[in-house]
Amino acid sequence: MSRSSSLRYYILARVLLAPLMLWLIATLVFLLMRATPGDPVDALLGPRAPQAAKDELRQQLGLGQPLWVQYVGYLGSLLRLDLGNSLTTQGQSVWGIIQKFFPATVELALCSLAIALVVGVSVGVITASRPNTSLDLAGRLFGILTYSIPMFWLGMLLQLVFAVQLNWFPLGTRFPVTIPAPDGPTGLYILDSLLHANLNQFFTALYYLALPCLTLGILISGIFERIVRVNLKQTLKADYIEAARARGISESRILVSHALKNALIPVITILGLTFAALLGGAILTEVTFSWPGLANRLYRAIAQRDYPTVQGIVVFFAAIVAISSILTDIINAYIDPRIRY
Repeated sequence: MSRSSSLRYYILARVLLAPLMLWLIATLVFLLMRATPGDPVDALLGPRAPQAAKDELRQQLGLGQPLWVQYVGYLGSLLRLDLGNSLTTQGQSVWGIIQKFFPATVELALCSLAIALVVGVSVGVITASRPNTSLDLAGRLFGILTYSIPMFWLGMLLQLVFAVQLNWFPLGTRFPVTIPAPDGPTGLYILDSLLHANLNQFFTALYYLALPCLTLGILISGIFERIVRVNLKQTLKADYIEAARARGISESRILVSHALKNALIPVITILGLTFAALLGGAILTEVTFSWPGLANRLYRAIAQRDYPTVQGIVVFFAAIVAISSILTDIINAYIDPRIRY
């Protein structure tokens, strides 16, 4: 079987398996939300509300039906791409919540990923090009620390130093209430302010975005640093690198033009999956910095026992992860001809 045919079969298998993965995740979150302690009716009315009022509201929300009836109805809604309505925001649709809060999460994830790439690749290149030196040791420590430090601890530490003590950055939120927020088609404040040529809004959005992005970007950068350092060290020992040195090519040119391109191929694989993980895993960053993104909204929905909102957001994030994984495999296969599926 040719490489192109095997790639097509692989992609087809991944596409066919994606709905199965989404069904398993949807089923799991459905059961977990109902197995954990807490009642959404108590969250809405309060624990001291009359029992008659609780029973009436439970019937209105469909929570009084048998579990299997709720499950069948939930799957039927998913097949119609209907994520339902929130229990705690006066019937607002879950799709409406996603459209409102998702741009903030995308903006945070994109900027954090850019910082992670710049820092991680730079540190990885520097340490790999100077093996067995103090720089190499510092790079390894950097990778270990950024991989193991808890996000919320680093976020609070940076808030304490740069927001409270030095007063260089705000403590949290996305935009000050005293200034009109950028209004545009994308919902990304930085991009919308540039589209309207409003530099005041642009620099204000950057100012509020800086600290949470630095926190998340620095922690994620350790992943790229370790991948680049390990692969670049192996690449620099390859035969074609020795042949290039024998021809008198300078070390800087060998590093940039020959070794780095091959060492960055695994980064492409990690890039798509890391971005998908950032979208779903930025919840601690958003909560720590009061960032009004979709992950923060998911945290609130879990605390309020808002079943439809939690289920809808989790399935939405799972779909993003599945699509990102498939696209990453396709791109990686076309970039690296050595890959076989």
